[in-house]
Amino acid sequence: MAQQLNQAHYDVVVLGGGAAGVAAAAAAARNGRRTLIIEANPILGGELLSGMSLDGVLNARGEYVVGGISDELFDECRRMNGFIGPVHDHRLICYVCVDPEIMKIAVMRVLDRHGVTAWVNSFAEDVVVRDGVVTGLVVVNKSGRTLVTADHFLDCSGDGDLAARAGAPFEMSDDSGDLQPVSLMFRVGNVDSATLLRFARENPASMAVGESDYIRGDKTDEQLLDLLVEQGQPSVFFKSEGPFLGDAIRRGDLAPTALIMIQPTSAARKEVCVNATRVGGNIDGTDTAAVSATVGTLMEQVWQTYEFVKAHLPGFEHSVFAGLAPRVGVRETRRIMGDYLLTKEDVVSGRKQPDSAVAKGAQHVDIHQSGTTQIRIPIANGGSYDIPFGCLLPKGLKNVMVAGRCLSATREGMGTARTMGPCMAMGQAVGTAAAMCAERGDADVRALPVKELQARLRAQGGVIDGVY
Repeated sequence: MAQQLNQAHYDVVVLGGGAAGVAAAAAAARNGRRTLIIEANPILGGELLSGMSLDGVLNARGEYVVGGISDELFDECRRMNGFIGPVHDHRLICYVCVDPEIMKIAVMRVLDRHGVTAWVNSFAEDVVVRDGVVTGLVVVNKSGRTLVTADHFLDCSGDGDLAARAGAPFEMSDDSGDLQPVSLMFRVGNVDSATLLRFARENPASMAVGESDYIRGDKTDEQLLDLLVEQGQPSVFFKSEGPFLGDAIRRGDLAPTALIMIQPTSAARKEVCVNATRVGGNIDGTDTAAVSATVGTLMEQVWQTYEFVKAHLPGFEHSVFAGLAPRVGVRETRRIMGDYLLTKEDVVSGRKQPDSAVAKGAQHVDIHQSGTTQIRIPIANGGSYDIPFGCLLPKGLKNVMVAGRCLSATREGMGTARTMGPCMAMGQAVGTAAAMCAERGDADVRALPVKELQARLRAQGGVIDGVY
């Protein structure tokens, strides 16, 4: 039986409700545009809700390199006592930690404040495109099939679904054919932070610290661990080359992994997030069956890791299992090719591009691999790099922009820009740009002068310059 096609129109349509999409939708609506955000999951926030720290919000020097919509989210978390704040890992970076349960509410408060319309449990089925202009997106949910038209479309899907279906060129992996493993974050409550930190200080050979020249300086591992203890946050990284984690993997107590990463999520609940699971084998994150097949394995790794830390890691003796991330974490799929390609050299050198920058990143190049290996390359001098507007403009499309890990980048460039800090910054940039194009009556986003976009972003809290 033929199904009726419903119709709806918005000024700006955002596909994907993760960190990039939330920032994009809030920015577009904040600038006066009637905005719809479409999310396949039943709740908005994506990796913001995983428990993982928000990497790339600060550089290793502790300077905020992302602002604006992210500040609004953090302010909401503060109001609800869910903001832990900046934490230094004394390894490669600083990051921001929040309570993911509070962040769920913060995301909706910010979107509601700006008048964003949200459709959850909704999937983009098809794209209508003519001569490089996307005129509609077919969305499927329990209400049926709806043709959503808009002046501008923002692809924040992570996988570049909209742009790829509209014909934009893209890449996956590189000549190696490798894809980063998928993971599942989990949380543990009633952890004794002081005991955990004391164990870390007493076992320097097991800990990952001082992996960048800037952070290392002339300090020993023991001195860096002293700083971690002084900081007082349960933020520690056990490395696979060290005896604590390495011996456990060799005994078969744990599945092979590069690190056990422990980071705070709630002081009130004495809760931490644990990042330790991985399923490799070049899982294609755009293949639903392939990702679904990893869920059971990841959950078994979660429980194995929890039982291990409870039995063997001081500070976890009286811990309780607190929860899972709401979805499997996919690190790498399509990269949409755009007007500019962000490269490894751009990011590790901390390259500044003042004539074209609309966002910044500060995470090291971070490419997880199967087993116990992982590529980690720090940014020079603990600084940040610029993300040019051209990284967000897909080739061959006029009224579409991308933000998030599907940006135009090499595999190494994406390996840093994929984190939540730069994703939010890119989202704010494309949301603001779409609103400005609508104000000007420009259908083609390339008609927008970058200097004007930069000025608007600065005025609304975005960080374009002024930091290392």
